Amino acid sequence: YDEGHIGALVRVDCAFSFDNRADTDNIRNRPETGGGGLADIGVYAFGAARFVTGQEPIEITHADIREQNGVDVYAEVAATFSSFLYTGMVSMRMFPRQDITFHGEEGIMRLTAPFNAGVFGEARLEWSKGNPMRVTTERWPAVNQYKLQVENFCATVRGEAEYPCPMEFSRGTQAMIDMVWAAERAS
Repeated sequence: YDEGHIGALVRVDCAFSFDNRADTDNIRNRPETGGGGLADIGVYAFGAARFVTGQEPIEITHADIREQNGVDVYAEVAATFSSFLYTGMVSMRMFPRQDITFHGEEGIMRLTAPFNAGVFGEARLEWSKGNPMRVTTERWPAVNQYKLQVENFCATVRGEAEYPCPMEFSRGTQAMIDMVWAAERAS
């Protein structure tokens, strides 16, 4: 995220869904193993907005969580951050979808397949701005984020680099998930 490309950030929208209702033995579908969509894919949807912007949520303004068999299978969330509004959806019961959009005063950045490139499509970043509108696209057809994550972890263990996503960051994402649950219970 760079304000030079899209101007001041106003809104972030994120969607991450897949359908695993038929796989009843899947850890995500079992309450005794801590299953649920927020714990599994909410970390991606919330963490991506936090990671890219460097901001933390101030308030969860909307939380609609639906459960089946003791696990959350759908969550729709709206949150205010210091300079933008976040809206997002995660679901384990919908057709597969992955994208995140950063909408600024002067343009839009949209990333397709941000979490499972290759499985959900090609990782692609589209910048749209200007009048007439110009669209610039960058593509990463062979990227494997999980392989890169393991390589980064190994480099950290060997003392060659700092891990790009420290534990403190993950704690912040969990804090946002906790805020969502608290807002849903309060409504």
